Amino acid sequence: MKDQTKKIKKDFLERLDNCSSYDGSQIIKNDYLGRKGKLSELYSKLQSLPRSEKAYAGKQINDIKIFLSQKIESFTSSFTEKKSDLDKKDFTLPGDPHPLGSIHPITLVSEQIKDIFSKLGFSLAYGPEVDTEFFNFDALNIKDDHPARDMQDTFYIEPGVVLRTHTSNTQIHTMLKKDPPIKIIAPGRVYRNEDISVRSYCLFHQIEGLYIDKNVTFGDLKGLLNYFAKEFFGENVKTRFRPSFFPFTEPSAEMDIYWGLETESDYRITKGTGWLEILGCGMVDPEVFKSVKIDSEKWTGYAFGMGIERMAMLKYGIHDIRLFYEGDIRVLRQFR
Repeated sequence: MKDQTKKIKKDFLERLDNCSSYDGSQIIKNDYLGRKGKLSELYSKLQSLPRSEKAYAGKQINDIKIFLSQKIESFTSSFTEKKSDLDKKDFTLPGDPHPLGSIHPITLVSEQIKDIFSKLGFSLAYGPEVDTEFFNFDALNIKDDHPARDMQDTFYIEPGVVLRTHTSNTQIHTMLKKDPPIKIIAPGRVYRNEDISVRSYCLFHQIEGLYIDKNVTFGDLKGLLNYFAKEFFGENVKTRFRPSFFPFTEPSAEMDIYWGLETESDYRITKGTGWLEILGCGMVDPEVFKSVKIDSEKWTGYAFGMGIERMAMLKYGIHDIRLFYEGDIRVLRQFR
């Protein structure tokens, strides 16, 4: 009898360990503790035992019965607790909200601009935000007496080292490292020593482009930028180019889009002309090629640059540049 109760206990525990459901535990319970279960079979065998052994054997059967009953009760209680918890839940109620984050408008516009130029074969190039005056000024034909080099316009880290005022420094690094042909756009953060106001900030973001190859013309530049304007502002956008001056390009131009004069705000923004300047551009000045040891008789190229904040303000109708940096989620959550 002792061997039989040990075997029943061993088999019972193995089955219970492999059980993972309430219904499965009830089957095990019935197989061992039911009217026709294994313990009932042991009780029926008591009659055939000698009287001297019956008391001991009966105690063994009762002990194993108590043990199996406690194990089953403990196992099934976990399922009944879970079931009672579920009964208290109302699955018809709406779930807890999980608000999604949003992408910053500067990032949205930057990625859109990069996508447009990437389709045209431009590669991405990045440069340091802290750089020497050579890369930020000298190599770009910005002379020592140029107003941009004054301390009231530029952040100087130490003599000869500045926070870059444009991403044009990346173009210089690229031209020194790589031989033509070159076709890059250079996005990044730039710094100017300006008062913070509705229209200006001490830092902002730019994307500049550079293309150097044989027989590159100003007509190529105009075609590229007209394509960009249609992709960014829509197929019906009107553009124009106005002569301008930049130390690092010659000839130079500014590109405008027609904004319209439908509202008082349009008059104020466009100063009554209906036109808005969106970027500067021009053919790379031979003096810049000389600084990076590129033969201007063999190679020609164009460059252009735009402020991402300005493009975002135009695209989304934002009138205060400071909103980009205040981290106000009421503003930022509007952009997806």
